[in-house]
Amino acid sequence: MLVSAKEMLTKAKAGHYAVGQFNINNLEWTKAVLQTAEELNSPVILGVSEGAGKYMCGFKTVADMVKAMIESLGITVPVALHLDHGTYEGCYKCIEAGFSSIMFDGSHYPIEENVEKTKELVAVTREKGMSIEAEVGSIGGEEDGVIGMGECADPDECKMIADLGVTMLAAGIGNIHGKYPENWPGLSFETLDAIQQKTGDMPLVLHGGTGIPADMIKKAISLGVSKINVNTECQLAFAEATRKYIEEGKDLAGKGFDPRKLLAPGTEAIKATVREKMELFGSVGKA
Repeated sequence: MLVSAKEMLTKAKAGHYAVGQFNINNLEWTKAVLQTAEELNSPVILGVSEGAGKYMCGFKTVADMVKAMIESLGITVPVALHLDHGTYEGCYKCIEAGFSSIMFDGSHYPIEENVEKTKELVAVTREKGMSIEAEVGSIGGEEDGVIGMGECADPDECKMIADLGVTMLAAGIGNIHGKYPENWPGLSFETLDAIQQKTGDMPLVLHGGTGIPADMIKKAISLGVSKINVNTECQLAFAEATRKYIEEGKDLAGKGFDPRKLLAPGTEAIKATVREKMELFGSVGKA
């Protein structure tokens, strides 16, 4: 059964660990993340971008697949199905499709419009028992065609959004989607600390979790980050394992071309990545 992310993130904030959001792209991705979460007894958030939702034939297809998979695999840990960087229209589509959590990314709007739309969606999700994430500031890099420059969030604007009653808040602190460049200056812990002081017990979200050094991850968690998003790292691990399988000619041996065999190494690589992240985030055994 899908659950709101509220309880798992409240526990994470109080326990000084973080819950991982792992973006899913197909059946193998979803299965790998769910099985690893169950094995490690960790709560987990399945992230779905609007592009991935479209690729998987729509949000209802995704929600139905996840619900059926949870039942057929006997998953007992808390699982939230979450829209990642949702548009205003996309949020309503996911609410209708049966997601248990949404993110409204109003960071590109003027703060007044971000507040207005977020306030409306908070009321809708509260009525349905869903969790909602909002964003202030910009996450650097590209996500579904939206390019951010990585501007740090204004702590006062963060407080304005947090006071609306959102479940969690994503705030730009120099983090980037995708691979980090060699000259990346690192996370702005000064900004993060200022945001936490303004938002109190609000669970904070760190997007762009791929490639951030472990010591920075741990420091971010100590400063109030309770949810960390990972996507690119799983994609890279999957691609590398699949490439190796093909370059070694295993797809030509016997029925190695069978998708169930062809995709197996990549799926195992995703599991290994998810395990590594859950251990780093401290969510193992916290279901």
